[in-house]
Amino acid sequence: MKKLLILLLIITGSTAAFAQHSDQSASIRQLNTFQDSLKILGKKMFNEELDLERKNANYKFIKTLVSALKVNNSFYYKFDSVKTVSIINAPDNKFRIFSWFVQNDDGSYRFYGAMQMNTGGALQMFPFEDYSPFKKNPEDSVYTNREWFGAQYYHIVPVYGAKKYYVLLGWKGYTAESTKKVIDVISFNNENKPEFGMPVFDGNGKTRKRVVFEYSRRASMMLKYIPSLNAIVFDHLAPPDKKFKDKHETYGPDLSYDGYQLRNGRWVFAENLDMKNMPSADDDNYIAPEPASKVLTKKPAKGK
Repeated sequence: MKKLLILLLIITGSTAAFAQHSDQSASIRQLNTFQDSLKILGKKMFNEELDLERKNANYKFIKTLVSALKVNNSFYYKFDSVKTVSIINAPDNKFRIFSWFVQNDDGSYRFYGAMQMNTGGALQMFPFEDYSPFKKNPEDSVYTNREWFGAQYYHIVPVYGAKKYYVLLGWKGYTAESTKKVIDVISFNNENKPEFGMPVFDGNGKTRKRVVFEYSRRASMMLKYIPSLNAIVFDHLAPPDKKFKDKHETYGPDLSYDGYQLRNGRWVFAENLDMKNMPSADDDNYIAPEPASKVLTKKPAKGK
């Protein structure tokens, strides 16, 4: 009798494992099919010549993506063949963010995005609605996901302090003459819903909730996180002549560098940084709440 019971347990366990494996295989096949569709639609919304065709492809892309994310275990599916969309995971795997853009005929951009929570079960997703054209003072405001200051994100950095939050680095195409990059913050409110922006950027006599850079579309700007220094480093932007100081579409890098360094959960501005022997940005993403003794080195001022 005892041997029969053991045999039944083995058979039952094997059957359950087989069923689970079959379910996983079916999910992967579904996700592969969705990925193929998203890949085609992504190329269309990026490459089609007609504005209407790009927007129609984007509409179908959104519907297809939502359907794909409803598949079991979709959170861990990478969608790495869909090259027109940025997908970044929070290092703690609490969520991941999809972000992309569709270009308008006038050279401006509309951004789209969504956050998928890692629930281990039913889909929990927060769509991001780009309200950038209506935001007159974006550095001073906190926004919900329904009034997003749109961008395509390429890096995420967790900060562990009194309230945990995540810093996002993003590219933000703007007009036919200028482009933007942004350092933003995402956190969760008491209802566990995402919020963008937090007053943690100190410098030049002001505290900002996010940092926005605007510069010539013909220029290229570096904006990256240096883990070993707990610092976000970027090109200093300047106009070609002082008379253009109010025309940000003329700005470009002037071969000097500024940054924000993490100190006690806040980011403190430092200018004129020495970029010699700057470590790689491909290290670990983790940020300790209390930074180590490493400090950004400033270049000596001229004449000293």
